[in-house]
Amino acid sequence: MTEPSTPQPRIRFGQFLRDRFSLDEDKGDEAEVIRSMSQAVEFRGLNLWVLIFAIFIASIGLNVNSTAVIIGAMLISPLMGPIMGVGLGVGINDLALILRGLKNLALATFISLLTSTLYFFISPLHIEQSELLARTTPTVWDVFIAFFGGLAGIVAGSRRDKVSNVIPGVAIATALMPPLCTAGYGLATGNLVYFAGAFYLYLINSVCISLATYLIVRFLGYQQKTYPNAAIERRVRQTILVAVLVVVVPSTYLAYQIVKRTLFEEAARRFVNQETNFQYRQVVNYTARYRRGRGTIQLTLVGEPLPPDSVQYLRGRMPAYGLGNATLEVRQGSFKDAEVDVNALTSTITDQVIRYSQASIARKDRRIDSLQRALANHQLSNLPVADLRDELRTLMPDVRTFTAARSLVMGRTGTQADTLLLVYVRFARRHTTAEKRRIENWLQSRTKSKYVKLVVE
Repeated sequence: MTEPSTPQPRIRFGQFLRDRFSLDEDKGDEAEVIRSMSQAVEFRGLNLWVLIFAIFIASIGLNVNSTAVIIGAMLISPLMGPIMGVGLGVGINDLALILRGLKNLALATFISLLTSTLYFFISPLHIEQSELLARTTPTVWDVFIAFFGGLAGIVAGSRRDKVSNVIPGVAIATALMPPLCTAGYGLATGNLVYFAGAFYLYLINSVCISLATYLIVRFLGYQQKTYPNAAIERRVRQTILVAVLVVVVPSTYLAYQIVKRTLFEEAARRFVNQETNFQYRQVVNYTARYRRGRGTIQLTLVGEPLPPDSVQYLRGRMPAYGLGNATLEVRQGSFKDAEVDVNALTSTITDQVIRYSQASIARKDRRIDSLQRALANHQLSNLPVADLRDELRTLMPDVRTFTAARSLVMGRTGTQADTLLLVYVRFARRHTTAEKRRIENWLQSRTKSKYVKLVVE
């Protein structure tokens, strides 16, 4: 009689997920985490000097368009401290920590703007480099980057054993320092559009990091304090909601406009590449502009003027590329009032010269090949058959019959023929393969023929 088998415990899928994604493992002491983050909020002494130095480094990096220098400045910047401190204060209902974090964040922001404005005011370089321009148009993607970066930062900061590479990575990804320096550039140069765009990006990063810190603190179940009264608690919640709306709504609209502009520019590029291959005229430059929901494509042509019916045909082809609402402008003839891209014009002319030179070289190569074949045919048509026979008899005295003639050989396809020297020899005895090969080599050398076919009887 067999014993009944012990039933194996079933692992529930929900329990498996909870075990895998649990943040309780390696969770740091709550009091220690709060103490450490509260200390990072303060801006005095070392933190203040490091901030000033980091601002100078980031400003120089933006000024000379050096990505490596900008990354270095982000790594040493202490701006994350008060931002995460505000989120922590909201998460545990610590009004004193919230106010202290906001005060230190305002101080750090003011000093950063003052330092970067001073640098760009005295700097002799005022060219708007790509690294600087990239911080002037924030979008909803910057919201996502800052939010998920903030989640990674607070999760790593709440561990007992700190993950050394997370906080530097968050500092690089969320990029608090470059937007402040760009805002300082806008103030120094009087460009309020740059100042507004860069400062809004800084605001996005700050709010999203604080929001991520708040959510993780609540998720981890940190002990919450009690607000002095319900009115203060309600005011804090309303402030959080307004800050999130201020960050999300405008950035979402800007992202939508960027997507629309990118799709329009891609459609315009395909339209120009596929529809403007003219025979007697060339597009030397084109611009695709998208503003306020409408796009404009401007073509600049050289060569014979494009007839009006051809322009109308191009306009009729635009809806096939999703450009039905766009406007097509064609500039040709006199460019007195047109903005012609000199670099594009030079590049186009160079390409045409290269294409003409390549075609000319190809024609000359074909002509040389034709002349070489004609020369070979002429040489073969005037073969000294008698002299060849006598010379061969010196090498092979048993020659009975000898003939040589020009012949054309063609492949299965194509119209080009190869020239072949066909030689027929009859000997009094049988010759070995090596002897036949020696005769072929001699005939090639003697007649200067590339291809020789020897038939021996």
